[in-house]
Amino acid sequence: MNNSVTNTARLLGAGLRALLVLTLVTGVIYPLVVTGIAQALFNNKANGSEIKADGKVVGSSLIGQQGYSLDYFQPRPAGGLGANSVNTQYKLILSGATNLSADSKALIKQVEDARAKVVKDNSVPGYTVKPSDIPADAVTSSGSGLDPAISPEYAELQVHRIAAKNGLSVAQVEKLVKDHTQGRTLGFIGDPQVNVLQLNIALKDLVAKK
Repeated sequence: MNNSVTNTARLLGAGLRALLVLTLVTGVIYPLVVTGIAQALFNNKANGSEIKADGKVVGSSLIGQQGYSLDYFQPRPAGGLGANSVNTQYKLILSGATNLSADSKALIKQVEDARAKVVKDNSVPGYTVKPSDIPADAVTSSGSGLDPAISPEYAELQVHRIAAKNGLSVAQVEKLVKDHTQGRTLGFIGDPQVNVLQLNIALKDLVAKK
């Protein structure tokens, strides 16, 4: 009887010690080491790929924003699962695709309405946008609904409007787009893209220097 109680107590003590050691190693030491390495070697990515302007964090390079005036470059349409009335910088509270099929009448109308808006917004005196010139990302949302980038084609389509709205030359704005166009990852993965938030920050700085 005494041996049984002793053995049970010994096993419980060993289990408790193992629990404490593993909790310390996996719950404290390991997270601190990983966090320390991330902060030391990948500081920006570990902190959410923050984008700063005028010394303040204005967003993330990984998440698209909505609500820009027509003085700035427009992002892709945002397709999401819920509205966000708290943080108006990010219009969605739940991100996701529309899940509408390619032959959905609702999706077709969304695309047609978006195309008409792109034509209207970007046609300025001396430059008229043709519906055939509009790239797909100008009228469709991404799978997440929060794509931070647009295609160089969509950025270039907006150049004349941006130039007219901000009193800049077309050449100045075209150079701005070219300077902020990112190539394919490793030269062959994905497509060239332009981060809209970074582009608009550069545009704001360019306008301020006029």
